[in-house]
Amino acid sequence: MFNAPRAQPRYGSANANGGFGSYVDENPLAASVYDTLDPWSATPSPSATPAPAANSSSVFSSVIADATVPAIYDRSFQLVDPTNSGEVSVNSLSRVLGTSSLPAATIDRIVNLVSSRPRVSKLEFFVALALVALAQAGKDVSIEQVAALSSQNTLPEPSLDLSRLPPSASTFAPTNNRQKSTDIHAPIPSYATDDPWNTNSRIPNNAFDTAPPPTVAAPSTLGTGLAPNWWTKQESVKITLLGQQGFILNRYFVYEISTSRGAPVPRRYSEFAFVWECLMRRYPFRLFPALPPKRIGGDELFLEQRRRGLTRALNFVLNHPVMKEDALFAAFLTEPSFELWRKNTPISLDEESVSKRVDRNEEMTIPSDLEEKLATLRRRINPLIEQWQRICILTERIVKRREAAAVRTPPAFRPGAHQAHFNLPIFSSSSLLAASNFDSIFGLHSESDNQGDMARLTNTLRAVAEVNEQCWRGDDCELSTGVKLGLQQVAAHTQRQSEISELRTRTLFDTTLESIKGQRDLYVALKDLLIRNDRFSIDQVERLKQRVETTSLKLESVKAAQKEGWQDEADRHSASIEKDQATIAAQLSRRVFIRACLWHELRVVLHNRENTLLTQIVQTFAREEQEFTENVANTWASLSETVSEMPLE
Repeated sequence: MFNAPRAQPRYGSANANGGFGSYVDENPLAASVYDTLDPWSATPSPSATPAPAANSSSVFSSVIADATVPAIYDRSFQLVDPTNSGEVSVNSLSRVLGTSSLPAATIDRIVNLVSSRPRVSKLEFFVALALVALAQAGKDVSIEQVAALSSQNTLPEPSLDLSRLPPSASTFAPTNNRQKSTDIHAPIPSYATDDPWNTNSRIPNNAFDTAPPPTVAAPSTLGTGLAPNWWTKQESVKITLLGQQGFILNRYFVYEISTSRGAPVPRRYSEFAFVWECLMRRYPFRLFPALPPKRIGGDELFLEQRRRGLTRALNFVLNHPVMKEDALFAAFLTEPSFELWRKNTPISLDEESVSKRVDRNEEMTIPSDLEEKLATLRRRINPLIEQWQRICILTERIVKRREAAAVRTPPAFRPGAHQAHFNLPIFSSSSLLAASNFDSIFGLHSESDNQGDMARLTNTLRAVAEVNEQCWRGDDCELSTGVKLGLQQVAAHTQRQSEISELRTRTLFDTTLESIKGQRDLYVALKDLLIRNDRFSIDQVERLKQRVETTSLKLESVKAAQKEGWQDEADRHSASIEKDQATIAAQLSRRVFIRACLWHELRVVLHNRENTLLTQIVQTFAREEQEFTENVANTWASLSETVSEMPLE
């Protein structure tokens, strides 16, 4: 039962594009480089849009055709293309669309709809503005609709407040020296509760030149339901893949679980599945993430991503205020032989409400509008899952870009796990083609082409220094020796830069990305909880009440008639009424317990994890990025100082 393969992803939307049609060949967020590694995640959104292979510029030429373009189209484009290049960045397009007051998700979809490249043409820009106008009017937002309006020469005019167009963050005035981040601090903006990210304000001119002081999370005045500074006391689990065991027809992978609760213990995947099944039966109204699936013949990449998924799931339960105390879960983390422990220990699968009761004081804390709060979450959960999946995909791509910028090793020549992903022989022509298309595979466009392969550059510079170990003139030459020493310093600094970049990439991959996926898993777990609540909270109270009323009428009738043997029949009816009333009382108590559970999970688990832990992610990311940037700057500043003494004659 536990080894059966999981079905297809459960939370893909029926219309992933949200009704947006597309003529563009490739959607930039249609797939992730890790999709095959993390197949149990929510379906990436928006999904790929089938379209005929065609050049997007020529397609949009036919869309706009000879229609008259409203003046605001040209005025908007000129604001972000002062050099009249005919193209602008996706960031510039997004800044213009941001003045339309449309939801961020709509703007994001429009941007992805009109272009899959890092830059957009003038025609693509105009089509985006037409889509904005359609969205503002509440009409069908599709390329087909724009084409239809264009054929009638009635392109819609969007409502844009270009006066609040934020300045470009990519345009920097040339400077002669680098200003230290500690010289000037940008003022801390005041955030309104309805706009916590201050999206309607202009970006200060020095927002990208200065570093704000470290942010400290303000203590909550509403109470968290957890211990003070609970986020600093999170337990962690480490899972290591030990390898395969068993015979040929019964081989399985074994994982080693290491926690602070005891010595490391080996576990099979089927044992993970067994514990999760038990937890789901015991705690159907608690938040906990689903396990990654079992797959027959999974490659190394799949196994690695499953190990990461198991780690995230165990960490979640390990820090859940209720389930972390479960005896079965504790045995799973500590017993040397879980299989032997199961054989000798009876395991109860009774629901949590059977042994626990909600006291009057706790019941009074349940808000009367709990159903309204749940309804709000139901409306938000699908967009939240969709957007966090997109964040995961984009973060993965950023990591891959950084990795490529640091190492730039073709996929076919990378470690075996990556070869498994591409399934290409190392020296085949296909592998060479894949290597040549490396930039397009990972979305590396011209922005990253100028970033050299630091690791290879280091080796090449060292080779040059070795070849020129002695001057060709055969005598001591200060010029030759000085230049050789300078090249050695360049090699040392490029190696340092490579190490810094690789370390930062690995940190992003192992911590930041996993934390982001944990945030996505939290919302997937919430959707699972709402589904379980709909399925398992159903009771028979109303039916039993009707049966009690019917049985009571029969009892009164029997007592009134007092026929022969009526007392035995009356006793049977009385016993039936007492049994039903006891069941009604138990189910009413279970109703209260379910409400208390849901309120606890929303107030304590969901609310704190989706906010406090996200604060941690953001603060840690900002601090690490600042340190990384400073290390890079220090590396090149050191090189500049070192080579300044290289001889010229």
